[in-house]
Amino acid sequence: MVVPTDAELVRAARAGSDAAFGRLVERHQSVVRGFLRRTLGGEWTEADDVAQETFLAGWQSLRSLKDPAGVRSWFLGIAWRRAQDRLRSGRRAAERDRSWLETIVLPEGVSHEDRMALASALGALPPDQRACVALCLADGLSHSEAAVALNLSLGTVKSHVARGRTRLLAALGGSSVA
Repeated sequence: MVVPTDAELVRAARAGSDAAFGRLVERHQSVVRGFLRRTLGGEWTEADDVAQETFLAGWQSLRSLKDPAGVRSWFLGIAWRRAQDRLRSGRRAAERDRSWLETIVLPEGVSHEDRMALASALGALPPDQRACVALCLADGLSHSEAAVALNLSLGTVKSHVARGRTRLLAALGGSSVA
């Protein structure tokens, strides 16, 4: 059985063969995923997401590959650029979170550690609850305004805020009795 070279698979993929591109992915995915796991600090799920983005971008821009025999290096270059984008995005998100934390007006005597605990507890909420809590409790929107902003029903927003508040209080060692 003759095993096709990378260059032959690239030519076939450029001619429209999904199977040929699939073989390229199978051949190079472990190297790309391993590189991304190391680059992204061992985050396997994130590395796998970025690897998928890498191969999708590779499929979409296969015609721009100058040296079909160098497809592995080309995939790794795409992976590196995608990883840099992901790392920059993570830094920007962390900075936004820090800035947001600094704007929260907490009662006198609330320590930095308590602020960090609040941020951690908020981050542990499911995304939909976190959005409702952020809009209604932190940003002061009414339940109705949050429902419009998030395209959710009013009852869903009220439920998310109530559950989120309960989870935050429990995480911070408070009482859920209002």
